[in-house]
Amino acid sequence: MFDGCALGSGEMNLLLEKLDQAVTAGVLLESANNNIRLLLAGVSGDFAERVVTELAKAGEWNELNDRFFKTLAFGTGGLRGRTIGRVVTSLEQGGGGVNGRPEFPCVGTATINFFNISRAVRGLICYAQKHVGSGRRTRMVFAHDTRHFSRDFAEFCAKVAVELGCDAWLFEGARSTPQLSFAIRELRADAGVVLTASHNPSHDNGFKAYFDDGGQIVDPHATGIIDEVNALVTETYDAVPESERGTLTIMGAEMDRRYMDRLRSLLMRPELLEGGATKVVFTNLHGTGGKICVPMLRELGFDVSTVAGQDVQDGRFPTVDSPNPENAPALQIAIELAEQQGAEIVIGTDPDSDRMGIAARDSSGKMVLLTGNQIGSLMAWYRVKTAFELGWINDATRSRAVLVKTFVTTELQRAIADHFGVRIVDTLTGFKYIAEKLRKYENTIPAAKVAEFSAEGYRSLTEEQSRSLRLDFSRFFIFGGEESYGYLGCDFVRDKDANGAAVIFAEVAAYAKSLGLTIPELLDQVYQQFGYFLEIGKSLVMEGADGAAKIAALAASYAAQPPEIVDGSAVIRIRDFAAQELFDEEGDALPKEKMLFVDLADGRRFAVRPSGTEPKIKFYLFGKGEKTLPLDEAKSAVKAGLDSLWQWIAADAVSR
Repeated sequence: MFDGCALGSGEMNLLLEKLDQAVTAGVLLESANNNIRLLLAGVSGDFAERVVTELAKAGEWNELNDRFFKTLAFGTGGLRGRTIGRVVTSLEQGGGGVNGRPEFPCVGTATINFFNISRAVRGLICYAQKHVGSGRRTRMVFAHDTRHFSRDFAEFCAKVAVELGCDAWLFEGARSTPQLSFAIRELRADAGVVLTASHNPSHDNGFKAYFDDGGQIVDPHATGIIDEVNALVTETYDAVPESERGTLTIMGAEMDRRYMDRLRSLLMRPELLEGGATKVVFTNLHGTGGKICVPMLRELGFDVSTVAGQDVQDGRFPTVDSPNPENAPALQIAIELAEQQGAEIVIGTDPDSDRMGIAARDSSGKMVLLTGNQIGSLMAWYRVKTAFELGWINDATRSRAVLVKTFVTTELQRAIADHFGVRIVDTLTGFKYIAEKLRKYENTIPAAKVAEFSAEGYRSLTEEQSRSLRLDFSRFFIFGGEESYGYLGCDFVRDKDANGAAVIFAEVAAYAKSLGLTIPELLDQVYQQFGYFLEIGKSLVMEGADGAAKIAALAASYAAQPPEIVDGSAVIRIRDFAAQELFDEEGDALPKEKMLFVDLADGRRFAVRPSGTEPKIKFYLFGKGEKTLPLDEAKSAVKAGLDSLWQWIAADAVSR
């Protein structure tokens, strides 16, 4: 860490006086001033003091507001924020770091740095140790992606865990988020962390916390962990005596192999992949996806090419504006390579490989991008249909099979579930709520029944054994997903998994090929059977402290002043997830969330939700075509209706 001369008391007093004057002048937020003092009192050394002084002397009040307007709190993705400021001070730049990053992460209470990482990991450890009790050492697993400072933060977290008496496991290099979830379950660990900001811009990083089931933390654990974190006001801690410290184990190829072997079990009809090799272009967008997806697809018989310029793991994500497969430009280079090579499919994963995007060649030879709703619906339809064909599900058990999706995911999946007579459950946004359902389904199975198959517990069961128990005593989870390109087709991972999704989609592609159909043609057949559904996602980005206030005010305005007429159609129902007592299809109460759904008389719907991980407010638009219309006409009519709806919403948002 930086080592310099500490500010003298006189200099410190001058700094604090300057900050107070800035508050009086209205250029520094009161909350930022308070948080600066909180940080300066809680850090060791002088680095933070000198960074704040440099910014204050330069009059960078907006930067100080952005860095200190709040303290980070767990959201749908744990902690997430900037690790490189808009303004990088000379001290933070230092001698520079790998891939052009500054030497040190940015100072702030609203940013990702060692101060916040220290508090977060110690709070998680303290809670996990209390949960485990004194009978054994707490077991922690750590992973990281390719972002700036990710390795540094992961090694730091593992070091803290060991020094506080935990046994720790750390991957040897960058690995995907679903591998962290898998490893927690495989190692019977008590908690884990992946250092990632998923698909966010390169200047961000994050701390994503998991509990003993391999799922992201939810209440009551989330509240308990936050309480522990908030009780910590310094970055310093007392290590336990040497004799009481834990051990550190580095994981590599052996854990990769165990994960890949389980991914093979996702195949329902492996014989479909025995024909001619399908040509695939894969890109991991400078992230972790190539570590598993490429060898996995090649083992399954696919002819896989990669985008050489995007194979390199680089936290700058230098070849794309955004490393997000949701955004069409992110896959453009891969699509160009597919055109050159005549590949049939493009697969792209985000930096931590929990999201997957797809482009597929249509009957005219054009590469077509699929939305997350379309990708997820194809996989859900195929897995439900095939489960019946294979006899996994029958008339007697169909009511105990389930699809799980988020409220803002397409209702096409509900139409599919209804057609086959299986259950469908909506959850709040965030894959942790889907994982929470999986925990519930697992815990519903009587332990004595599990013991009949294995004395080592549920996690040692084969897929066939666990499926049998779930259908007899609980719920068989067929597939789950969310519109934001996250999918899951198993329960041995408890988060969205682009590696597993690539395997599932490969089988769907092989199935389409066996019928002589392209992927877009197969999707059209699904629409013709269930009706045409279209969803459009929009967002308004508002960064920094000022942006956060604007997002909060705009979101609150919809509840305070709900619309009565929207784009010429009457509002027939409003669901305010922050104010109303709402329950899911299984009767479980839904946690409060700042999300509002508006249903219109003409069948269109939209939802408004502030993002939990990005500085934006999100709008989700939903439309459905009449089954009596020819498909082309339905597509045109629904798209025109949603385009008009967005024009109205965007204009209305400005007026609010």
